[in-house]
Amino acid sequence: MRAEPQPPARALARRFLDNPLVRRVIRNSGYLVSGSTIAALLSMGQSALSARMLGVAGFGLLGIVTQFATVVNGLTSFRMGQLVVNYVSEFSARNQQQHAAAVFKAAGLAEIVSSLIAYGLLLLCAPLAARYLAPNDPANAGLYVLYGLIILANLMAESSTGLLQVFNQFRLLAGITIGQSALTLAMIAVFFITGGGLTEVLVAYLAGKVAWALATTLAALVHAHRRWGEGWWRAPLSLLAERRRDLVRFAVNTNLTTSLNLVTRDSEILWLSAFSTPVQVGYYKLALAIRTLLINPVDPLISTTYREVTREVAHRRWANVRYLLRSGSLLSAAWTVPASLGVIVLGPWLIASVWGEAFLPAYNILLILLVGVVVVNILYWNRNVLLPLGKPEFPTKVHLAAAIAKTLGILAIVPRGGAVAMAALLSAFYAATTGILVWKTGLELRRAELAAPDPLE
Repeated sequence: MRAEPQPPARALARRFLDNPLVRRVIRNSGYLVSGSTIAALLSMGQSALSARMLGVAGFGLLGIVTQFATVVNGLTSFRMGQLVVNYVSEFSARNQQQHAAAVFKAAGLAEIVSSLIAYGLLLLCAPLAARYLAPNDPANAGLYVLYGLIILANLMAESSTGLLQVFNQFRLLAGITIGQSALTLAMIAVFFITGGGLTEVLVAYLAGKVAWALATTLAALVHAHRRWGEGWWRAPLSLLAERRRDLVRFAVNTNLTTSLNLVTRDSEILWLSAFSTPVQVGYYKLALAIRTLLINPVDPLISTTYREVTREVAHRRWANVRYLLRSGSLLSAAWTVPASLGVIVLGPWLIASVWGEAFLPAYNILLILLVGVVVVNILYWNRNVLLPLGKPEFPTKVHLAAAIAKTLGILAIVPRGGAVAMAALLSAFYAATTGILVWKTGLELRRAELAAPDPLE
């Protein structure tokens, strides 16, 4: 007897719930989504109070100072979280626990050194940033140095986050994220009531970031002790000698990709401040903040999907890899599409009600950003899957070409087009790079399937 066709909603639900891999992704993502959603709401409160306290221009300067520290830190970052997830998972799957501990130890040491270098670089560059970035006031150098202390707090934060993901501690990570956002909001609220200014807001943001970094690092060290024993940190780095080349290649390519992202994506506010005004930066910062509300619920899928994909690639279960990617995209689309439509309809009301009518020009900028958000959200896995497939250099090459094109675009149109032009370039960058990387991922999966058939088939 022929089975009755199921309604689309029920069929979609069964697709997610019937597969243990997808269930794990959903469960782990659920912890992070809950945490990031609550944190996003708290961040919106932080943003609203800061915007009303500082005004459009002051809000723009806040964005310039905070992003400067992020960019400088990223220049020396080797994305140790991804390296830890990739290689600790691999050695754990082989039951080589000492090797896994050595990877975390090496990643932590490298991250400490890179963080110290980054803070030294920030101290050198802070006077130049104050002089050449809007509002071009050398007196602001102290603000850059103050907020730059987050770099020292993040000595091992990336490696620690990666280890907690490997150990399936997504609920703990979510709790830490919520705690950080709550602390920052509480401090900003106090300063809002007592009449604080930009320095006080920066202190609040700094306190939250420091609390998150210290809590994450401490939690990772505790779980390393539980998993590998009291003397895990004595694991000799010589255990990694045979894989040293792979580890260095992975780290260098992720660092290069990160550095390119700094030029093409993460330094938008700095580029805009160099060629425009704090007011334009204020509008753009607000549009990015609302964009973040759309990205935050999807962002946890990146780490949880990457963890599962890495394990499946290690076992050469290619059908599972494809299933994870398709299911993840469907799950992301279920949020991204209706949420984007909601922002289009309710955007002006949301901006005026939460941040104030002075920020309404940010709506047109937001509409342009939505194009790129929809693409990169639904295909959120576009770059990470190539890492366990042995192609960490390909995203670097793609982002290099895109970085050159986008930088030329910034120089050509941002001085006249301001925040609107910057938004258009960012959306074009998202669409182009995502499309190329998704194509390459499909090609590499087909090659892998031909070279090593799926053991489940």
